[in-house]
Amino acid sequence: MKSPGGSIYPYYYKGGAIHCLKYGSKYNNEEQLFALMKKEEKFIFKTNKRLKIWVDMYQTAVTSRVRQELINHIYNLKDHIDKISFVGLSSLNAWRLRRGMKKLGMNPRISFYADPEDAKTWLIHE
Repeated sequence: MKSPGGSIYPYYYKGGAIHCLKYGSKYNNEEQLFALMKKEEKFIFKTNKRLKIWVDMYQTAVTSRVRQELINHIYNLKDHIDKISFVGLSSLNAWRLRRGMKKLGMNPRISFYADPEDAKTWLIHE
């Protein structure tokens, strides 16, 4: 089965299952990104599971509006997130994202990586 972003679900990696959110390569197309986020939310709600989620943000401009929508997106999915890992965010955007989540009282198991393989490995290891 494929998710709305085109990822195989579940995606098996080194003996564990993760869900990939392909939000990268949206460049400055915020509306396309936001529409995909809503579709992914509906898809994840239907799984009725807590997931290990890998988020690809490479080549997507992270404006303050995009960052706020990501925070809202994570908040909406909080009951379905076991762990979440982002790739492709600058250190400053990672800090701002974490700070925004804390303001909403969220403290998910979260990580930020430059290398997708490191991010996926972190997700599958307890």
